[in-house]
Amino acid sequence: VQLQACGGGLVQPGESLRLSCVASGNLDRISGMGWFRQAPGKQREWVASITNDGNINYADFAEGRSTISRNNVKNTVYLQMNNLKPEDTAVYFCNGPSYYGFDYWGQGTLVTVSS
Repeated sequence: VQLQACGGGLVQPGESLRLSCVASGNLDRISGMGWFRQAPGKQREWVASITNDGNINYADFAEGRSTISRNNVKNTVYLQMNNLKPEDTAVYFCNGPSYYGFDYWGQGTLVTVSS
């Protein structure tokens, strides 16, 4: 399974951004897809996830400001982020949890929120 994330960039506080992650390969190996982020000097943290059955969950800090969705035809998962704050600055990673006890990871896309 290969995951290719894109959509990061520099935005001002209060603006929005949509990240995309395209999955390819044997997608039967993963149970869903999600997003994590890692801010400078901090540990990687979970942001949101969506299962193959369509169940969605958000981290507390993402609830209400973020929307995760998927296009099964395009094998793509999106993360729409609104009202971005400077503390949202991080590298955002696409994640694909497998059925075999490990996760697949994309290469990350940098989101910078700054005025």
